[in-house]
Amino acid sequence: MTDVTPPPAPEPTPAPAPPAYAPAPAASDGKTLGIVALVLAFVFALAGLIVGIIARGQSKRAGVSNGPATAAIVISIIVMVVGIIVAIAVIVGGAALFGNLAELCAQYGPGTHTLPDGTTLTCG
Repeated sequence: MTDVTPPPAPEPTPAPAPPAYAPAPAASDGKTLGIVALVLAFVFALAGLIVGIIARGQSKRAGVSNGPATAAIVISIIVMVVGIIVAIAVIVGGAALFGNLAELCAQYGPGTHTLPDGTTLTCG
Protein backbone atom coordinates (compact mmCIF):
# COMPACT_ATOMS: atom_id res chain seq x y z
CA MET A 1 0.00 0.00 0.00
CA THR A 2 1.05 3.43 -0.64
CA ASP A 3 1.13 6.03 1.96
CA VAL A 4 -1.14 8.83 1.06
CA THR A 5 -0.63 11.90 3.13
CA PRO A 6 -3.39 14.39 3.13
CA PRO A 7 -2.49 17.85 1.81
CA PRO A 8 -1.55 20.40 4.45
CA ALA A 9 -4.40 22.47 5.77
CA PRO A 10 -4.42 26.02 4.45
CA GLU A 11 -3.32 28.66 6.88
CA PRO A 12 -6.17 30.77 8.12
CA THR A 13 -6.23 34.23 6.61
CA PRO A 14 -5.85 37.00 9.14
CA ALA A 15 -8.83 39.24 9.82
CA PRO A 16 -8.70 42.51 7.94
CA ALA A 17 -7.14 45.36 9.88
CA PRO A 18 -9.52 48.00 11.13
CA PRO A 19 -9.63 51.09 8.93
CA ALA A 20 -7.04 53.71 9.79
CA TYR A 21 -8.61 56.95 10.92
CA ALA A 22 -7.30 60.22 9.66
CA PRO A 23 -5.89 62.41 12.41
CA ALA A 24 -7.93 65.43 13.43
CA PRO A 25 -7.02 68.50 11.40
CA ALA A 26 -4.59 70.80 13.13
CA ALA A 27 -6.09 73.96 14.54
CA SER A 28 -5.52 76.99 12.34
CA ASP A 29 -3.01 79.52 13.62
CA GLY A 30 -5.07 82.34 12.08
CA LYS A 31 -2.27 83.82 9.95
CA THR A 32 -4.15 83.51 6.64
CA LEU A 33 -7.31 84.83 8.21
CA GLY A 34 -5.29 87.76 9.56
CA ILE A 35 -4.18 88.70 6.05
CA VAL A 36 -7.78 88.46 4.81
CA ALA A 37 -8.85 90.70 7.70
CA LEU A 38 -6.17 93.25 6.81
CA VAL A 39 -7.45 93.48 3.23
CA LEU A 40 -11.06 93.72 4.43
CA ALA A 41 -10.12 96.51 6.85
CA PHE A 42 -9.56 98.82 3.88
CA VAL A 43 -12.50 97.61 1.79
CA PHE A 44 -15.22 96.93 4.37
CA ALA A 45 -14.13 97.98 7.83
CA LEU A 46 -16.77 96.19 9.88
CA ALA A 47 -16.04 92.84 8.22
CA GLY A 48 -12.31 93.49 8.65
CA LEU A 49 -12.83 94.11 12.37
CA ILE A 50 -14.86 90.92 12.86
CA VAL A 51 -12.50 88.71 10.86
CA GLY A 52 -9.49 90.30 12.58
CA ILE A 53 -10.90 89.48 16.01
CA ILE A 54 -11.55 85.88 14.94
CA ALA A 55 -8.03 85.55 13.47
CA ARG A 56 -6.46 86.99 16.60
CA GLY A 57 -8.39 84.54 18.76
CA GLN A 58 -7.21 81.60 16.65
CA SER A 59 -3.63 82.81 16.91
CA LYS A 60 -3.85 83.14 20.68
CA ARG A 61 -5.17 79.58 20.97
CA ALA A 62 -2.31 78.37 18.75
CA GLY A 63 0.20 80.35 20.81
CA VAL A 64 1.52 82.51 17.98
CA SER A 65 1.46 86.24 17.36
CA ASN A 66 -0.52 87.60 14.43
CA GLY A 67 0.53 91.08 13.37
CA PRO A 68 -1.81 91.34 10.36
CA ALA A 69 -4.84 90.53 12.53
CA THR A 70 -3.86 93.15 15.09
CA ALA A 71 -3.24 95.71 12.35
CA ALA A 72 -6.62 94.86 10.79
CA ILE A 73 -8.38 95.49 14.09
CA VAL A 74 -6.69 98.87 14.59
CA ILE A 75 -7.16 100.00 10.97
CA SER A 76 -10.81 98.91 10.95
CA ILE A 77 -11.54 100.91 14.07
CA ILE A 78 -9.78 104.00 12.67
CA VAL A 79 -11.60 103.73 9.32
CA MET A 80 -14.97 103.35 11.03
CA VAL A 81 -14.39 106.33 13.35
CA VAL A 82 -13.25 108.52 10.43
CA GLY A 83 -16.27 107.35 8.42
CA ILE A 84 -18.64 108.28 11.22
CA ILE A 85 -17.03 111.73 11.56
CA VAL A 86 -17.29 112.34 7.79
CA ALA A 87 -20.91 111.19 7.76
CA ILE A 88 -21.79 113.57 10.59
CA ALA A 89 -20.01 116.43 8.82
CA VAL A 90 -21.88 115.74 5.57
CA ILE A 91 -25.23 115.58 7.35
CA VAL A 92 -24.61 118.80 9.30
CA GLY A 93 -23.25 120.59 6.23
CA GLY A 94 -26.15 119.45 4.07
CA ALA A 95 -28.68 120.48 6.69
CA ALA A 96 -27.06 123.91 6.96
CA LEU A 97 -26.97 124.34 3.18
CA PHE A 98 -30.56 123.30 2.60
CA GLY A 99 -31.70 125.25 5.64
CA ASN A 100 -30.14 128.42 4.21
CA LEU A 101 -31.73 127.80 0.80
CA ALA A 102 -35.14 127.39 2.39
CA GLU A 103 -34.71 130.65 4.28
CA LEU A 104 -33.64 132.47 1.10
CA CYS A 105 -36.58 131.11 -0.89
CA ALA A 106 -38.92 132.16 1.89
CA GLN A 107 -37.39 135.64 1.78
CA TYR A 108 -37.38 136.06 -2.04
CA GLY A 109 -40.48 134.01 -2.94
CA PRO A 110 -40.99 131.68 -5.93
CA GLY A 111 -39.11 132.25 -9.18
CA THR A 112 -35.52 132.81 -10.27
CA HIS A 113 -33.52 135.46 -8.40
CA THR A 114 -30.00 136.84 -8.68
CA LEU A 115 -28.53 137.34 -5.26
CA PRO A 116 -26.24 140.28 -4.39
CA ASP A 117 -23.14 138.07 -4.70
CA GLY A 118 -24.13 137.08 -8.26
CA THR A 119 -25.48 133.63 -7.39
CA THR A 120 -28.66 132.54 -9.13
CA LEU A 121 -31.36 131.16 -6.85
CA THR A 122 -34.34 129.25 -8.22
CA CYS A 123 -37.22 128.71 -5.84
CA GLY A 124 -40.15 126.50 -6.69
